[in-house]
Amino acid sequence: MSKKDQKAQRHGTRRPKKPFKSEPGTSRSSGAKPRHRSGQNTEAKPIEKGGGLWLFGKHPVLAALRNPKRPIKRLLVTKKSADHYLADFTDINQNNRDLTPEITSADVIESLLPEDCIHQGIALLTAPLPAIDLEDCCTIEGDDSHLILILDQITDPHNVGAIIRSAAAFGARAIISPDRHSPPESGTLAKSASGTLEVVPWVRVTNLSRALDQLAELGYWRLGMDGQAGLSIKQADFGKNIALIMGAEGRGLRKGTQDHCDALIKLPIQRTVESLNVSNAAAIALYEFSAV
Repeated sequence: MSKKDQKAQRHGTRRPKKPFKSEPGTSRSSGAKPRHRSGQNTEAKPIEKGGGLWLFGKHPVLAALRNPKRPIKRLLVTKKSADHYLADFTDINQNNRDLTPEITSADVIESLLPEDCIHQGIALLTAPLPAIDLEDCCTIEGDDSHLILILDQITDPHNVGAIIRSAAAFGARAIISPDRHSPPESGTLAKSASGTLEVVPWVRVTNLSRALDQLAELGYWRLGMDGQAGLSIKQADFGKNIALIMGAEGRGLRKGTQDHCDALIKLPIQRTVESLNVSNAAAIALYEFSAV
């Protein structure tokens, strides 16, 4: 190690990384253990002029590639993964997508992604999905059931991703959250959602109370989940157009949000457990009100 490197190591600094170069035929496999990079941000970050959003892992990336609303800036794959996903790439190309994967090493992919992420040898540089208007996906039409899920300042991307996955599984029409105090789209969130970020419309609103009033005008019953409520979810009968509201773990629903609910309901659980993780509670509530 040179004196310059020794000095940098003592002071906790790093030398600048070399510019990206495609490395076909690398010997490192896509299943190699990610290197630990202490002190780095755990969210994907812009790495090109103009910024961008990195998605990683099989399900998030392939779902994004199949979504025509997702721009493709760069698609990185290891040699092993390129062979593994060849059939998927061929199918996507046949649906008016012109994919040009860059064959590189796992090391290069890991240098661009969050610490210790499971990328499965594939990563996509893209951009967030276009904004969606509430009425575009929440208007009640026909006799079908309409189930909406509202998140009141739930900020953990793992929880939000898991909730989106459950919303897709149980047929929710949309997720609604305040633009502030909600996580942005990220590779971590998309990985937790396992591809369903591309499926369930996610409406971000500037004023949650106003959005709840708008849902009432559209014909929804607004049911807030509250562990202290007197009405059990088993007793709740409000028809088939339901807007479920979940509060943040610990704090629960804000007072202003509760004031815009038609009723507060609870999940009955054993007294030995104080509460459930919000993503687990959301999955149970969605199941109870779903038409699946």
